[in-house]
Amino acid sequence: MPLLQSIVHRLEPSAEGDRLKLHAAPQAHPSSAVMDDLMAAVNDAYNTKPKGWGRFVEGEGASPFSGWLAAYLAGDQDFSQLSREIGERLCRVLEERLAVGGYLVFGHARQGETDTLTLALVHQRHGIGIDDSHTAVPAAQLNLGQLTLAARINLTQWQNAAPEAQYVSFLKDRGGKKLAEAMAELLGMEEGIDAPSETRTLLKAFSDYVEQEDFDDAASREKTDALVGYADEQLRRGEPITLEELSGLVDEQKPKAFFDHIRNADYGLAEEIPPDKRTLNQFRRFTGRAGGVSISFDSHLLGSSIEYDEAQDRLIIKKVPTQLRDQLKRR
Repeated sequence: MPLLQSIVHRLEPSAEGDRLKLHAAPQAHPSSAVMDDLMAAVNDAYNTKPKGWGRFVEGEGASPFSGWLAAYLAGDQDFSQLSREIGERLCRVLEERLAVGGYLVFGHARQGETDTLTLALVHQRHGIGIDDSHTAVPAAQLNLGQLTLAARINLTQWQNAAPEAQYVSFLKDRGGKKLAEAMAELLGMEEGIDAPSETRTLLKAFSDYVEQEDFDDAASREKTDALVGYADEQLRRGEPITLEELSGLVDEQKPKAFFDHIRNADYGLAEEIPPDKRTLNQFRRFTGRAGGVSISFDSHLLGSSIEYDEAQDRLIIKKVPTQLRDQLKRR
């Protein structure tokens, strides 16, 4: 993802830990392969973490963030000034909750026809390296595995003013509630799509579709692999799942079938869904066939409506599907 602009500032907590000071870089970071690699690593770490999604609040009481961003894109202020204003406001917002320091990294990137702005607070950890004289020396390294405060704005979607676009995302891990609240206040956004809930609904719609179409085990596995593979790729790219595109991948012979199933059954899904990694990781279908018995169910049902007794080698179904129950009653 080519960088158009980037800069790094430092947030330093006071000795008492209740104040933050911004040590701003004097100018934007010069173009370099190292900075490109850093922003690519930040984006890779960001894409795999739980996020909140939404859009800027407009009108009275709105955060100045979107105004600063508009001024930068219009050429009325430079990238360095934009980042300093955001950094100063972030210091004030964090002081009210959790005065945490680190390096504040900004990157304006362009991929194809899409521009994005990413900001992330990263921390350094101490380690050991080897210098040119083959001597062990102290070495500092950014710890991207501990990324807890970051956001990304799809500038192109925001400028196009798509009515349902969720163009702002921010990290929203259960262990970092105060940091997530601080970032949401800084951005001046209102949350829209609940990524975990939407992803669960999509997987439920897919399971219903597979059951309704009565695919055999091989076809079910193939379609499941197509869905998970596509969702993982969108996660890696930091882009939403598009229902029409997914429908074509799930069934190339009938590319509209899954999309029509979702619309006809009225699952209430948006046409674009931000994928949630944790929910996707829990999804897999268990299938098996032997001696005239064929069983297939989603992995998330194991332990709730389905139990496996390993000692007795028994599968216990607590909630029999309605169609199967009706057949058993008519036997």
